[in-house]
Order: sequence, then C-alpha cells, then structure tokens
Amino acid sequence: MQTGDWWNGLFESIDSKETPRFLEFLTADAEFRFGSAPGVHGHEAIGAAVNAFFGVIAASRHRMIRRWEDTDSAVCEGEVTYTRLDGSQVTLPFTNVFYLRDGKIARYLIYIDQSPLFA
Repeated sequence: MQTGDWWNGLFESIDSKETPRFLEFLTADAEFRFGSAPGVHGHEAIGAAVNAFFGVIAASRHRMIRRWEDTDSAVCEGEVTYTRLDGSQVTLPFTNVFYLRDGKIARYLIYIDQSPLFA
C-alpha cells in the first residue's frame, strides 16, 4: 500500500516539474500513457514526453480527491489545475491507474480529456 507521503511526493514532483524526481517513482521499464496519446516506455522516453508536456504549460497543481489501493495496483481520482503559458487556468478531472511492482509504478495510465487545456 502506498502512503499519503508517497502520493504527495508523486504529485509534488509533477507540479514542481522535477522530471528526475518523478522518474524515481517509476520502474526502469515503465509504460506511461497520458490521455489518448500513445504510451511510451522506459525512463528516457517517459522523461522526454514529460519534459515536452512541461514545456507547453506554465504550471500545474494536482488535488487528489480519493484513492483506492491493492497489493499491486492503485487508482486515484483528482483534479488538476493547469496554468497555460498565457497565464489563464483550466481545471480538469482525471483518474490515474497504476500497476505497481516492488513499490514503484510499472504502468502509469492517465485518463483525462486534455482538449480544454489546448482550446
């Protein structure tokens, strides 16, 4: 089971745009899929995808609403507020599904409609 500190650390690494710290939560061979984008595999590809996304937003702030956990999986429901490069903001609901291995995320699946972010 993942602790509250684990969840907070994960979202803090994203909201602070600390890609190396974010990657520490993932297995070396992890799969990462954001919305309807194709999945990417491994730290190098995931780091590149995450950095590319960080480049199109000014900031993000995650708020977890609820989480469910099992021995090898975890799910959370939340809201993320994105600050666009022009300073405007949009808040979107999301659900993350994690497949865990040895306390790290082996599959990181983000279910979100990100089209309002780019509208």
